[in-house]
Amino acid sequence: MPLSARPNPYPKDSGKDLAKDFAGETRSAPSTDERGDTSPPPASPEPHPSAQSQRGLDWFIFFLADVQTGFGPFVAVYLTTQKWTQVEIGLVLSIGGIVGLIGQMPGGAIIDAARRERLVAGFAVAAIGVAALAYAAWPIFPVIAAAATLHAMASCVLGPAIAAISLGLVGPAAIGERLGRNARFASIGNGVAAALMGACGYFISSRSVFLATFVLVIFTIIALSRIKDREIDPEQAHGAIVRAKPDPEATSVLHLLRQRPLLIFAGAVMLLQLANAAMLPLMAGIVTTRSTQWAPVLIAACIILPQAIVALTSPSVGRKAQQWGRRPLLLIGFTALAIRGVLFATVTDPYALVAVQFFDGITAAVFGVLIPLTVADIAFGSGHFNLAQGVVGTAVGIGASLSNVLAGYVSDQFGHSLAFLGLSGIACVGLCLIAFVMPETKRA
Repeated sequence: MPLSARPNPYPKDSGKDLAKDFAGETRSAPSTDERGDTSPPPASPEPHPSAQSQRGLDWFIFFLADVQTGFGPFVAVYLTTQKWTQVEIGLVLSIGGIVGLIGQMPGGAIIDAARRERLVAGFAVAAIGVAALAYAAWPIFPVIAAAATLHAMASCVLGPAIAAISLGLVGPAAIGERLGRNARFASIGNGVAAALMGACGYFISSRSVFLATFVLVIFTIIALSRIKDREIDPEQAHGAIVRAKPDPEATSVLHLLRQRPLLIFAGAVMLLQLANAAMLPLMAGIVTTRSTQWAPVLIAACIILPQAIVALTSPSVGRKAQQWGRRPLLLIGFTALAIRGVLFATVTDPYALVAVQFFDGITAAVFGVLIPLTVADIAFGSGHFNLAQGVVGTAVGIGASLSNVLAGYVSDQFGHSLAFLGLSGIACVGLCLIAFVMPETKRA
């Protein structure tokens, strides 16, 4: 689509001069808005965060991924050992899921309202530590339900907080590569934590998983403290810009929520999760049926392979997004997802199914970087970057929640192959949405 035909997703005063700002350039001449005002805003130098802050953010993301892994499938294992029924376990997991879905937009709004994102992130991590101790110390339903709610609420804040700290630290010109670096350390953290938690559960007890999680919370807070607060630009972290004169319309929440590219992108991401979330659970069931003895090893390999690909390729995805734009990479991510669904429907060898997970790694690497990056493009200048992340996060939660129900029903009624082909078809719809409707959001 030619540039002149694309809808403009940015505030009305974001013309050529603001495009230069986004690239890290400063303006040497005053800009003129649509009302003829000619007072120039102060120029902001391109940020140069210290190596200490950069490494602090790396390790913060690494340890936070470790912490969050402790609340994954280990919760069900632990509660089962405590003689909980499957109904009770399902109810607790549902409580966490519902709170996590509802809290996406409020969590983003909290980060937008905060002036010290690092402090908010620290309180959220501490809350997760309290939840981990509650799981380990008192596994009765009211306490576990409260802990699950606390963990979900803290997680709703932490996602936007990481993106805000990243943007405030490096600036819009370098955010693509920084988000790729974030995805790399998160992927490595997930892999290391899965091995660590599995070892704790096997050699010690399932309760020790949550005690290990609490210890990792301490390391997470230490890493967060290494990020220098003064190097995080609070305006930049919220996607705001310095204006010579306030523009209530450009900074209005309603104005942002009406942005066509934001709504299109949220719809595309919902389709992504609707197609993706159920694929691995369905495939795990097939592998277990066809190769009972090796099923645990094969499923573990299916999880580790994509994580390795994400760790290896995410920084390159961030760099390519700055060079090529966002849409080509989004198209690659959806194409890989569609191919994966077709292969799952047709491949019968359980060992070959592990190789198919290569495409999952491609999709995860692309969207792990491109979701916050595209949202930053769209929300730039509004001051509500993190609220916009909450909108897209809500779409992610809705898609993921519906995926397992839909795919499970189709699989039971019509078979695994048709379920995978249906998920692949949903991915193709998302592909068409990006190809024919979604505008390119990368600034000049």
